[in-house]
Amino acid sequence: MKRLRIPCLVMLLLAGFATTAVAQVPATWREQQVEAMDKSDAIMKRAHGRKDLLAQYQVMRRAYASDGKPAFRAIFGQYLSWYQSFIGDYKDAELGFSIQQKPLVDDVPSPLAQPGWHAVPALDYIPQLAKKYRVVFLNEAHNIALTRTLTVRLLKPLREQGFNVFAVETLYRTDIDALNKRGYPIAASGFYTREPVYAEMVRTALKLGYKVVAYEADPDHTGNAREAQQAENLWKILKADPNAKVVVNAGYAHIQKTGQFLGAESMAEHFMKDSGITPLSVEQTILIPHQDSGMNHPDYGPIVGSLHPTQPMVFINKNAKAWSLRPGYDVSVIFPQEHFVYDRPTWLELWGARVPFTVSGNLCQRHWPCMVAARYADEGDDAIPADRMVLDPVPLTTINDIKITQGDYSIPIGQLYLRPGHRYRLTITDERGQRIGNQVIDVKTPGQSLTGDPQGLLDATTCNVAIAKIHSGTVSCQKP
Repeated sequence: MKRLRIPCLVMLLLAGFATTAVAQVPATWREQQVEAMDKSDAIMKRAHGRKDLLAQYQVMRRAYASDGKPAFRAIFGQYLSWYQSFIGDYKDAELGFSIQQKPLVDDVPSPLAQPGWHAVPALDYIPQLAKKYRVVFLNEAHNIALTRTLTVRLLKPLREQGFNVFAVETLYRTDIDALNKRGYPIAASGFYTREPVYAEMVRTALKLGYKVVAYEADPDHTGNAREAQQAENLWKILKADPNAKVVVNAGYAHIQKTGQFLGAESMAEHFMKDSGITPLSVEQTILIPHQDSGMNHPDYGPIVGSLHPTQPMVFINKNAKAWSLRPGYDVSVIFPQEHFVYDRPTWLELWGARVPFTVSGNLCQRHWPCMVAARYADEGDDAIPADRMVLDPVPLTTINDIKITQGDYSIPIGQLYLRPGHRYRLTITDERGQRIGNQVIDVKTPGQSLTGDPQGLLDATTCNVAIAKIHSGTVSCQKP
């Protein structure tokens, strides 16, 4: 396996921006982190020798438990959190690795402290703002899939505004032609696309008629050289097609148009110099919720406490000018507080596009842990699922070799989030990747009954799980 492209978050750690260790000599700390990164890459390579994603995760989590050195935990904790997001364990992915969003000296005052600002849904406003632009930059936090959810929904209204190219940072060029023909991502399509919301983002773009392109720099380009080549690759797309209007998905501060970027220039700054084009830059990684509220930006709590939003929001003034927390971005997105049902975040509904589909652990037939994956019925077995989760009576963060095959334990229940009106193929596998079972299901709109479940294994009760509502930890349903 090629060495994994280091995202800017790890680069920040290497630069000494954030550590969890006690004070150390900077040179020594950097040396320890480089060593930890080499070890992390070796562990990931070993994990990739396993056939199944769940088996790969098991290698990763046991390796994390075996080394308590601060430098290793700081680096490998992020690697582990990526895999937690891949298997659908979004809660632990966030708990395992998050950046504390501290205020910066150049932060703009909160819109609550300034007259004339009011909040509007981001899904309504951003497409209107994008009308006068040829390029839209949207960023994400690589292990926090919440920061991809709005992008999934924005693709349709942006397509209606004439945007026709979707440029994706994580994609491998080796699969790009096949991806556009196939219509859905597979494991060989990219790294972060193994996460189901990211895969849904790429899949959605393809279904809407976007041309999906890769723009990542060559592996030997790091730091400023990487930023410059990414920008060059984007500019080549626009030069080759005068009619191209491009939506770009990137990580973190790659999209900031001004300001210091790790002592160099960001991809966006390079792009503006190369092309003379000013992009729209949409920031989605700062004003987000954390399960530890102490990690939130100080402005987040008061804003959410004032708005009580149920969808991503932005602030605008009477002239429809957008508010941005930081210079270098055109608009800041504020995400709602998180809510979890069966330890899965309800933002997996993608702001109204999907519904929860309750699944009983009986599907696992006492093979713990087991993976339940839902793929669109018209896609191949190699497709990245629309959603997947792991069911296990033992929490997935328990680090040992416990295997529960008999005795007293509770049957776990989980919820997949799927689009109503679609047919899916459920596959159930154990940690070795062996198939335990499969099922074809139709996810119905409210008022329709469930089909494709002759054994009653999918429903925690006896009613239509596609329209299940959760109240006080129990499942109640609207009757057709």
